[in-house]
Amino acid sequence: MDKSLTQSNPLKLNQKRTYIIGLAFFGILLMWQVYDSYVSSFLSELFKKTFNASTAEDVQYLVGIMMALDNIAAIVLMPLFGRLSDKTNTKIGKRMPFILIGTFVCAIIFPFIPVAFHHSNLVALIVLVAMTVLFAMMYRSPAVALMPDLTPKPLRSKANGIINICGYIGGAVPTILGMFLVLSEYLGKTDKKPGQLGNIWVIEIPFLIASVLMVVTVLILFFSIKENKVKEEIKDDLERGEKLSEVDNVSQDANAKLTKQNKISLFIILIAEFFWFMADNGISTFMTNYTLYHLKASTGSNSINTIIGGLCSVVGFAIAGLIVSRTGRKRTVIMGLGLTVGSYVLWTVLSSIIPPDGSYPIYIYAIFALKGFGMALVHVNSFPMVVEFCPGSKIGQFTGYYYTSSMLAQSVTPIALGALMLAPNFGFAQLPIYALCCVAISFVAFFFVKGVTLKKTEVKTGLNAIGDDDDM
Repeated sequence: MDKSLTQSNPLKLNQKRTYIIGLAFFGILLMWQVYDSYVSSFLSELFKKTFNASTAEDVQYLVGIMMALDNIAAIVLMPLFGRLSDKTNTKIGKRMPFILIGTFVCAIIFPFIPVAFHHSNLVALIVLVAMTVLFAMMYRSPAVALMPDLTPKPLRSKANGIINICGYIGGAVPTILGMFLVLSEYLGKTDKKPGQLGNIWVIEIPFLIASVLMVVTVLILFFSIKENKVKEEIKDDLERGEKLSEVDNVSQDANAKLTKQNKISLFIILIAEFFWFMADNGISTFMTNYTLYHLKASTGSNSINTIIGGLCSVVGFAIAGLIVSRTGRKRTVIMGLGLTVGSYVLWTVLSSIIPPDGSYPIYIYAIFALKGFGMALVHVNSFPMVVEFCPGSKIGQFTGYYYTSSMLAQSVTPIALGALMLAPNFGFAQLPIYALCCVAISFVAFFFVKGVTLKKTEVKTGLNAIGDDDDM
């Protein structure tokens, strides 16, 4: 950071450093995209085989429970690791030890998940999934907390946009692979006899690539970002950022309690977050099964759909900072939730009048494009809003709150959807209705968030917003 920086200078975002920090999120979404694309179907097939179930719907309650158990563990682990990293002080920083250990162990375990499935070992599959989640949670909170650690408050929405772009690029890698390494073919849903499995490399390659890229990106992060050095260099900007918070009456005393208004607003944001993740995770967990068992279409088409949604999300991440600078974070989130509600309404209506015919409906591509853009506006701003309520010394703790809400949702929604599958007249066809109800609750709830106001902060834009390349 330029030593000549004074109080009269506008804040500027060091984009190079932010993109490198985003490599941690690249690895996180890369792994979770592979996880969501394959594990629920792995469990569905093994549970069907174990319990001699006639249809996939008959075992979705078991799949939901298993997909929820790892998230229930995360509810405890993510705040724990967030707080531990807040209190950690090493030569390589507060967050980096957790990021390194969690990433390396997770990368070693992850590729063995498809091996367990290929050999029809349900117990081994469950154990490997549990171990993967444990170490993923170890580095997730500290990795996400690194951005607000090294970014002044007024710049965090823009920085979070960059972080999410990196994450979605990571998520696109396994999605593109899924166009060629088609799960439905491996499972014998196309040109093979039912139950005849394919070449193990069809499912192994995405897991191996995810592990390798996780290790490579975290090594780049470690050798490029000297956490303690950067924090000391930008100390003045971080202090100025605290004074320019969008949230009213935030004390910088580490022992101070939230005001009643801020406590209520924080709670409402976390509740809203819970419900939009209920919808998001419900779709991501069961979309592969929706494609296989309801649409009876190739999962390769679903990969194309995911890419389209991801590209529109990247557009949303890229322009969210511009929207926020004019409307503020709260209104931008409401706008994003409104677009998402609209996308689920369209999906619900169109799916009810156009029956599945074995092909992937073109309208779903448009729906996921709209949903991707809308939720990008939400995700870019929601995390910065949560950490806006805390002093700098508690960023890891409040990051834990944010992810506790999301993980709680991801614990409840697989069980809820799995249980609903057992009800009469409820199946994969009702997936968009479920998501619509959840997002609608989030949309309404956000109107009750108070004390979050738009403050016109002088921030450098365009080429002037790029920090010095030598300052990492």
